[in-house]
Amino acid sequence: MLVLKRLIALAGLVVSGLAGQGIAHAAPGQPAPWQFGLQDAATPVMADIVSFHYFLVIVITVITLFVLALLLVIIFRYNSASNPIPSKTTHHTLLEVAWTVVPVLILALIAIPSFKLLFLQLDIPKADVTVKATGKQWYWSYSYPDSKFEFDSLMVAEKDLKPGQPRLLAVDNQMVVPVNKVVRVQVTGADVIHAFAVPSFGVKIDGIPGRLNETWFKAEREGVYYGQCSELCGKDHAFMPIAVHVVSDQAYAAWLEESKKKYAQDDAAPHDRVAAATTPAAR
Repeated sequence: MLVLKRLIALAGLVVSGLAGQGIAHAAPGQPAPWQFGLQDAATPVMADIVSFHYFLVIVITVITLFVLALLLVIIFRYNSASNPIPSKTTHHTLLEVAWTVVPVLILALIAIPSFKLLFLQLDIPKADVTVKATGKQWYWSYSYPDSKFEFDSLMVAEKDLKPGQPRLLAVDNQMVVPVNKVVRVQVTGADVIHAFAVPSFGVKIDGIPGRLNETWFKAEREGVYYGQCSELCGKDHAFMPIAVHVVSDQAYAAWLEESKKKYAQDDAAPHDRVAAATTPAAR
């Protein structure tokens, strides 16, 4: 039993150490080297996802340690040397009821916050801003229907990166939204199935040609938050990142006015810029 206690203590130290490592290396808005845990939450939905995730980690850890303890007890107590006369037990009603009822109660305990989280993700509140994101091979187009303009967003080639811009995540034109406002994102695909995913927002939804899917987020902190297409969509699937710039209301209003003029005059063919950004030489 002393060996069992030491193994359980060691497992607890490993789990807590790995969790601590994930928190220590987490970076807001983008992945960090050697990151173990989830990205920092920037929206209420993602905060609930993180809480639910660590709740499940605790439940899974307890179950794993319990099963491990049972296995060790069986190995050391009921081996042929320690127990030369095998048990003749063939039925135990209370035990059978327990191993049926307890898992059901555990699943019910998990289901309640899970259903609540699903409802929170799918029930879109009244939106302050609407953005339509269209996945294309291999870049994103963002349309602001209320302001009547649209622009393309392509990955910045490695040779063109500026200081502070992350490789394979930085884009030439970022999706801009105001802080502490409900943003409804309408997602579709122009050619094949894509997926709009921003981990810090807890957002991931398919963009399917001929269908308009919707999701939402409410970013509570200013900054740039990165994501990527999360549906295999062709040879340059890995080179169509998402960058969402969350700004103040004043900065957003100024950006809107500037964008109405800028993108109304932007007649450059997007496929030319895609080819330039995704050629082997550019990478």
